[in-house]
Amino acid sequence: MPSFLSRVLVLLALALLAACTKPVVYAPDDAVFAARYAHDGPAEIRLFNVISNESGRGEHAALLINGSERALFDPAGSWQHPEAPERHDLHFGMTDRLVYIYTYYHARRTHHVRIQTLQLPPEVAERILRLAREAGPVPDGQCARSIAAILREIPGFEGLPMSYYPNRLSDAFAEVPGVSEERIYSDREPTERQQYTGL
Repeated sequence: MPSFLSRVLVLLALALLAACTKPVVYAPDDAVFAARYAHDGPAEIRLFNVISNESGRGEHAALLINGSERALFDPAGSWQHPEAPERHDLHFGMTDRLVYIYTYYHARRTHHVRIQTLQLPPEVAERILRLAREAGPVPDGQCARSIAAILREIPGFEGLPMSYYPNRLSDAFAEVPGVSEERIYSDREPTERQQYTGL
């Protein structure tokens, strides 16, 4: 009997997890190829942390990668844009305009965005981009952990914590030599954000 009850509980837990996880998104080849954007700036990564203004808690993390092309790894994120086709949480075609739209989709009266930037050798940025392509869809609540798992594959980032908490990841990332930081605030209401989604 305990065995039967255990099976029922496991099935119930799996059903609940499936219900609160966004569907898998995999854009077709032609959409991805058409959207690809090579930014002329330096090879770099930008770590985004969406922070509650009330509690100070980090509520979402994402990673912008500028290698041979610029793409956004937005694990378990809700952002969508028709000009940024998505494959397994990786959005392609991240022009400056789309980075702005993404930033202000999150920066609002209740939240601000902590953005940390680090320039890297082109081959390192390219490896991070490849790892993000291979990461696959990320379950809800594992945005910071999935980014840490990618970065820990890179020499110099092995000490980043495998944490579920974006603030822990951001604080550790801030200790990496060469990281610069800014915070983006906005007094827009959530309904006003819709103009920035492009949908």
